[in-house]
Amino acid sequence: MRGFPISRLGTSKAKLQLREMGSWSFQAEFPSLSLGISEDRRIMNPDYIFVYGTLRRDTNSEMSHLLAKHAEFVDDATYQGRLYKVDSYPGAVPSDDPNDVVQGEVYLLHQADVALPLLDQYEEFGPEFPEPNEYSRQKQSVLLKSGRFVTAWVYVYNHPTEGLELAESANFIQQPL
Repeated sequence: MRGFPISRLGTSKAKLQLREMGSWSFQAEFPSLSLGISEDRRIMNPDYIFVYGTLRRDTNSEMSHLLAKHAEFVDDATYQGRLYKVDSYPGAVPSDDPNDVVQGEVYLLHQADVALPLLDQYEEFGPEFPEPNEYSRQKQSVLLKSGRFVTAWVYVYNHPTEGLELAESANFIQQPL
């Protein structure tokens, strides 16, 4: 029940009983919760997105503003990957080396079915773009600054990295161009 405001739960009947031999028992009755289907799905399977480049707040770009309209900032985060300078923008690829990290931000998408197609268009990901797409959108584990891991959508660079320069910083915003 953690995470639900008390007002959503109403009142509960709970009692603590001391049983023989010193063991404790706790019983509680909660009224049934009537959450909408979309709200249930969001709580049980939230759509997070990890951004590490031009979609970050500090870029003040048009697309970062669009993301802010469709999502709520959750926390700064890191992704276990290598960060490359593709041009004036970054490309992250997964890495098995725990020393390879990409710094970014995690957002909770309010309506993933609306926001993700807009972001896919920006990242040129999808069947309407030439194959192979420059990025692929993948579910990856990211570590929030708070210490909690979440599974988030990440736009992973999808072209060969040979000939690309590794970013000098895990934080592309601080990367000299």
